[in-house]
Amino acid sequence: MTTAMGAALRRIQLGNALSAFGNGFTVPFLFVYVAQVRDLGAHTAGLVLAMFAVAALVVLPFTGRVIDRRGPLSVAVAGAVASAAGSLGLGLAAGEPLVLAAAGVLGAGMAVIQPALATLIVWCSTPTTRSRAFAMQFFLSNLGLGVGGLLGGLLVDTSSPDSFVRLFAIDAVMFLVLGAAVATVRLPKGPVLDGAVPTDASAGGTGGWRTLLAHRAMVQLCVLGFVLFFACYGQFESGLSAFAVDVAHVSPAMLGVALAANTAAIVLAQFVVLKLVERRRRSRVIALVGLVWTVAWVVAGGAGLVPGSQVMGTAAIISAYALFGLGEALLSPTVAPLVADLAPSSLLGQYNAAFSLVKQLALAVGPAFGGLMAGAGLYGAYIAVLVVCSLGISVLALRLGGRLSAWQDNPLRGAAPSVPAPRTESSAPVTTAV
Repeated sequence: MTTAMGAALRRIQLGNALSAFGNGFTVPFLFVYVAQVRDLGAHTAGLVLAMFAVAALVVLPFTGRVIDRRGPLSVAVAGAVASAAGSLGLGLAAGEPLVLAAAGVLGAGMAVIQPALATLIVWCSTPTTRSRAFAMQFFLSNLGLGVGGLLGGLLVDTSSPDSFVRLFAIDAVMFLVLGAAVATVRLPKGPVLDGAVPTDASAGGTGGWRTLLAHRAMVQLCVLGFVLFFACYGQFESGLSAFAVDVAHVSPAMLGVALAANTAAIVLAQFVVLKLVERRRRSRVIALVGLVWTVAWVVAGGAGLVPGSQVMGTAAIISAYALFGLGEALLSPTVAPLVADLAPSSLLGQYNAAFSLVKQLALAVGPAFGGLMAGAGLYGAYIAVLVVCSLGISVLALRLGGRLSAWQDNPLRGAAPSVPAPRTESSAPVTTAV
């Protein structure tokens, strides 16, 4: 990695970390803010959370094409500005229509930021440094989110809407900081290769999607990604938390401790895990994640089998959340770099956006499934389904490994064709948005 690439990557990572820090001021309190502080009820609060997923599903099918045509810089800036407007709008909106509209703008902005930043990280790294770059992004995001959440908890006052206006204003400012950091990045000059930032229609639209859907390894990775996000992230705010409270009799305060244990496991384990897995085959590391999460779900299920012991049940739930965090730390240096290494250089944005779309689908379906199972009281069946899904992750990962080349499964095994840097005329700072 050149000095210019390293400097660009550090600026991108810093902006991303500060954005996550701002998110921490609002994400943990969003439901309470809409339902109680603005007195719009739990139904509207649920619609606001759903609006994030809906907005992402609307914009992501087109995001990859724009990234590949215009480059990720302008897309990331546009997403940051939209996110800032949406966050501030949420803080100021008092009625249901305005709250839903602001949530839609915020959801759309955050959705397009993800694949744009992923593409930038790929451009500023090499196949052999990419895993570490994505692991650092994940580490900083979780650290920023955790610290922001702690500070937000000190500032929040459910009796004062003004305190929430301050929280959303901080979040909006941090999005603008991200936009400014990205806009002033000078992308490293590399070999001028056709297709790095395509300008013809073949790189996007139906042509891009046709190429992606014909790529069997990428399709298998998308299926694997759906199960990954469904079996973990999609359950945190619905089925798993409901199971912890209703069956394991965990108090809401201890549920907060469990979430903190999840973040702590990620922050403490990330770079230890990275050293252990960076020379291992990615497919086998992902298969290990499935086994770790299988144990996590079994431990969580066991929390409901200890009669009359709230202490044991609470300990089991906290341990399960920590195990999920360990699995997430294993995923961060594997899945996102694998998407980049599977993508043709002219379709890097399309592949990143497609995987983000799969993630959003899982995050929409997962909570709905968990909520329905919890509402019906089918907790035994719920745990069983998630155990099967976790084992399915291991099976799907090993099957995917059979379709990967040696360098795709582990770039340290051999030289990989690097994703070309943007053309030299794109090296100047980008200050305009799409």
